[in-house]
Amino acid sequence: MASFLRSTKLATRLTQGPIKCFSRNYADQMNFTFAAANQIFYANKNIKQVDVPSFSGSFGILPNHVPTLAVLRPGVVTVYEDEGTSKKIFVSSGTITVNEDSSVQVLAEEAHPVEDIDGSAARQVLQEAQSQLSTASSDVAKAEAAIAVEVAEALVLAAGN
Repeated sequence: MASFLRSTKLATRLTQGPIKCFSRNYADQMNFTFAAANQIFYANKNIKQVDVPSFSGSFGILPNHVPTLAVLRPGVVTVYEDEGTSKKIFVSSGTITVNEDSSVQVLAEEAHPVEDIDGSAARQVLQEAQSQLSTASSDVAKAEAAIAVEVAEALVLAAGN
């Protein structure tokens, strides 16, 4: 009971006095950068929206999105440009950062426009990755093969779009 009274007094003391309000400056557009080791897709370009696959779930980002840091999972990033067009880009992995000023950065380990993906080559990559997984003997080899299978499955799925 004494502990409860102490915590109540502490809460009362913390809430007395002027309440400080924090505000964010909201932007009407998103300044977007999307780069991978093999190519820079966007460099500080204004866009309307970007949809990203992450390990915590796929989500869309619009101007004024809450600041976020997420890890990309293998899949397709869709960028909706100001001109009304959209581009789909496959990513193997990477990070997405949404900053307070509504700027967004996607940094991918590897990325390729979906229209450049050869479906039969993607299926071949998946078969090879599955074969490596079935023959892997060490834990490290199994983990690496499982990651390769996950990326290849997403690649095959992207090629089908």
